[in-house]
Amino acid sequence: MLTRRTAITALTVLATLSVPVTSYADDDPGGIECGMYDCEVEVDVPGQGGGQAGGSGSTDGTDGSGSSEGRDPTDKTVCVYKLAAPQPPAGSLDWEGHEPGDGAVYEQTCGWGGVDGNTIVRMVWLADPPPQETVDPAVLAQRAVDSMTLLGPDIASPRAAGKYTVGVPMWMWVNQSATTYGPNTASASAGGITVTATAKVSKIVWKMGDGASVTCNGPGTPYTSSEGMAQSPTCGHVYSKTSAGAQSAKFPVTATSTWTINWQGGGQAGQLTEVRQTNVQVAVGEVQVVR
Repeated sequence: MLTRRTAITALTVLATLSVPVTSYADDDPGGIECGMYDCEVEVDVPGQGGGQAGGSGSTDGTDGSGSSEGRDPTDKTVCVYKLAAPQPPAGSLDWEGHEPGDGAVYEQTCGWGGVDGNTIVRMVWLADPPPQETVDPAVLAQRAVDSMTLLGPDIASPRAAGKYTVGVPMWMWVNQSATTYGPNTASASAGGITVTATAKVSKIVWKMGDGASVTCNGPGTPYTSSEGMAQSPTCGHVYSKTSAGAQSAKFPVTATSTWTINWQGGGQAGQLTEVRQTNVQVAVGEVQVVR
């Protein structure tokens, strides 16, 4: 009596696969194609002397060949393979009629829209090992950056609730954290390669809402009352007109940070740039002198 293992899943965590290799269903070694929600069913086959490819079906009304109404036809099917260890015993239907030593059985994980999308897992026999995955370290670097959740500047000054005065120096500065200023470090791995990236804000450009632009190469200096009417030594602006004529009687101030990311891994190194933005509304008035 022969049995065949079933492997069905909606979401598969591919991190559990050691040294995966990737190919596309169009080029699947051995002519294997993935259908959405395909499944392999464990069955008892009384009296059958040899394993036959079978037990493949579809739970979504497709024929198991990958066609499915409602699925974006442009979605690419990505399959990742892991050599089954240990190999199934002789006579297992996983061999699809072949004998141990004739090719090998692999755990195949296929996903749509990237292997993190809808995913199925099944055991397949391949005559030859699938092609080794070629990993671009720059792609892994971007993946590491995407995991950092980099944000725009956390503006400490000017404040939306503050009241500022024409001719009085305004000090601008930001709060610093891993996600709003850095440094922020993350890694990504695939195909035996690990890339580590470190991101830090290299500059912040302030659009003051009155037509002026101020570039600050640091987080700015917090103001203290002992500074009096002095201008900021690192990041400041002096308004020459009130915000009375602006929408909502406030200047729209925009702080745009440039993140510089250095990465290395896989025998390579490089640099990436990300830009993030934060807005604040600032009210600027003038001192009324009573004579």
